[in-house]
Amino acid sequence: MMRHNRNLMGATSLLAGTAFASLLLSGCGTGANTGTSTEAPKTKVTAAERDSGMKVKSGANYNEQGELRRPQDYREWVFVGAPVTPNDLNDGKAAFPEFHNVYIDPASYAAYKQTGKFADGTVILKELVSVGSKRMDSGNGYFQGEFVSLEAMVKDSRRFDDEPGGWAFFRFGEAPDYATVGTRMKTESCNACHSGANEDYVFTHTYPVLRAAKHAATAK
Repeated sequence: MMRHNRNLMGATSLLAGTAFASLLLSGCGTGANTGTSTEAPKTKVTAAERDSGMKVKSGANYNEQGELRRPQDYREWVFVGAPVTPNDLNDGKAAFPEFHNVYIDPASYAAYKQTGKFADGTVILKELVSVGSKRMDSGNGYFQGEFVSLEAMVKDSRRFDDEPGGWAFFRFGEAPDYATVGTRMKTESCNACHSGANEDYVFTHTYPVLRAAKHAATAK
């Protein structure tokens, strides 16, 4: 009987440890509106989901309050590009003069290559980096300086069913001390920009990595 109880307790502990709940992209406004669902993500992409682009194992991770945790390994995700709109080319008044280093979580990128669509669970992270030097031995240009801030957009049509396209936006504050959880951004602030994107609130035309993946998916 005691051995049975110990086995039961061990199984319960294992289940609790694995039931951990299942993250971006704009220069957005402020305002909190955090969701409360802590539903665990699926563990793999099924064939049906790859075909439909409906759901993948999300790169998003939420705490018990439903707050989005900052991923620790996002710089090891799939890097899709680094657009920059410098002040020099915008009359000294660029809205976002920094480089935007943009990453997508690996599972969502794999699904995108299969379907050409951003699946539920997709996380896109944007780390802003200042324009540093404008000269190198190779010539003049715009070269990255220091990290500035970190933001994210997450697609989840069930968790964020009140958001356009199912996308919610988060901000982790300023470098070097990014917050451990993201602040939910106002829908109207983010979508004022992203509603003009060429594909599902994402500016895929500025990212050759995503364009190539899209082409591979649609060419099948």
